[in-house]
Amino acid sequence: MIGSVNLDLVARVPRLPQPGETLSASGLRRVPGGKGANQALAARRLGADVEMVAAVGADAAADEALALLAADGVRLDRLRREPDEPTGHALITVDDEGETTIVVIPGANGTLSVTADDVRDADAVLTVLEIPEAAVTDTVRLATGMVVLNAAPARPLDPELIRRVDLVVVNSAEYAAIDGLDAAGAVAVTYGAKGAVLRRGGREVARAEPPPVTVVDGTAAGDAFTAALTVALLDGASDEAALRRACAAGALTVTKAGAQPSLPTAAELEAAL
Repeated sequence: MIGSVNLDLVARVPRLPQPGETLSASGLRRVPGGKGANQALAARRLGADVEMVAAVGADAAADEALALLAADGVRLDRLRREPDEPTGHALITVDDEGETTIVVIPGANGTLSVTADDVRDADAVLTVLEIPEAAVTDTVRLATGMVVLNAAPARPLDPELIRRVDLVVVNSAEYAAIDGLDAAGAVAVTYGAKGAVLRRGGREVARAEPPPVTVVDGTAAGDAFTAALTVALLDGASDEAALRRACAAGALTVTKAGAQPSLPTAAELEAAL
């Protein structure tokens, strides 16, 4: 995994505030997060051997942000600690329906660079758009295995980069906002509670729906989906079976509070299926 590491500051509110409005939160939690770290941990909990390539600050927040990765056995040998930048943070509000707003402060994530050694011999390389554009480009260019790009947060992408990617994962808004995604080997588009579709060559080849669940916090659902889809495809699952597993992983994630604490294990996913 080549991506972001953040410490999430999560406030629980009865509803999301309107512009200019002040609300009182019922609590504040400090939770390990960052799309890259979430996906790394999700893949690890689903049984994959995972190495995290990322940048954090030389501060106490880094230890908090890395705690669950280390505890679950994600390898951190290639982690960079930047003395002049703080660890990335995300300011998250979660309402009673599980809807969220997220503001990311990149911090050390913005310094990340990628070398050939970072991606050599990996069966698959996942990356996200919470790191510098050059780091994403070098990841895609240098990777020798399957390349998976979670194109979030949305930004314009070089058509040549898209053509080099084996799997792009986006939500419906990101799919609409980024031109040319169907040039990738495959595109998975998520629609929240309505499920997801997988597209190859510009046409739909698979569709799946998540199991019904009670939503608590939707923060890391897309990260669990991305990791589960990647792991399933690497394990040789069909498009339909892989997409079904990914939807179930995303659904399980929204039933618990916090990004990384909510990510399901392989056993939990099997039980849900």
